[in-house]
Amino acid sequence: MGVSGGQVAVLAIDAGNSKTDVALVGADGSVLGTARGGGFQPPLVGVEAAVDVLGAAVAEAAGAAGLDAPPYAEHVSACLANADLPVEEAELTTALERRGWAGTTEVRNDTFAILRAGVDEPRGVAVVCGAGINCVGMLPDGRTARFPAIGRISGDWGGGGGLAEEAMWFAARAEDGRGEPTELARALPAHFGLPTMYALIEALHLGLIPSGRRHEMTPVLFAVSAAGDAVARSLVHRLAEEVVAMSTVALARLGLLAEEAPVVLGGSVLAARHPVLDTRITELLATRAPKAELRVVSAPPVLGAALLGLDRVNADATAATRLRKRYAAA
Repeated sequence: MGVSGGQVAVLAIDAGNSKTDVALVGADGSVLGTARGGGFQPPLVGVEAAVDVLGAAVAEAAGAAGLDAPPYAEHVSACLANADLPVEEAELTTALERRGWAGTTEVRNDTFAILRAGVDEPRGVAVVCGAGINCVGMLPDGRTARFPAIGRISGDWGGGGGLAEEAMWFAARAEDGRGEPTELARALPAHFGLPTMYALIEALHLGLIPSGRRHEMTPVLFAVSAAGDAVARSLVHRLAEEVVAMSTVALARLGLLAEEAPVVLGGSVLAARHPVLDTRITELLATRAPKAELRVVSAPPVLGAALLGLDRVNADATAATRLRKRYAAA
């Protein structure tokens, strides 16, 4: 026997560029239905087509919960990739509201999901480093700190894509004599079974190596850094500087710089716990925000989206505890 839409407090959505996770959550924190769908890419396919992808996952989760038709829940808590600016959040909120999935809808950038998944209350700062880099902060009273995080035009540096590009740049110049020597000039082409940087450059330029494989260079960079290569280590240290710069600025904006407050690290690059990067971030943060509590989150971001939803509907604290236990056991 299924449940009614009135029994479902939150429709939680975490949508990244490559996948979407959906969960229907009761007011007591129980998970009533889940689903996974495709990536959310409104810049490529348009807003309505991107929301259709969400809709397919929402319908699957609703079916698992025994719900036949919307509204499915009291509130939609959607944390979405490509919702980088408030104007984009507003546009996406309107698009989701038109679907009638719940009585109320709130759209946030997906970095907020990682932050909320890593804190016990909506208070703290998160830095996420995957393909790109982003940072957000929040307080229980609703105030937030954030950056546009749309690439170099908004002052961003870092992320797996940026690190791979920098590693290629230094390795190419090392091989042809324009730059200082680095083991990257050997390790990067060797990873792809090629003898030289020239061969790697040619293969990438001609499409013989798919562009989607460029992210494989980032772990190579970290391995070379861990072996003591000065150039590779300087790039890893630069990423640490960016992580700490973003987090301390966000802490200061929220008045948390001199207080005990969590700084949550997430995303594939930071969650991998590379020793050189971890050590440098810890050293820098201890100097610039000595009361900050560094955490690395491994919980799925849809948990954070659901917790934000439970915050919004004023669910009992035991609901968050039950929800966390559910995802810890998954």
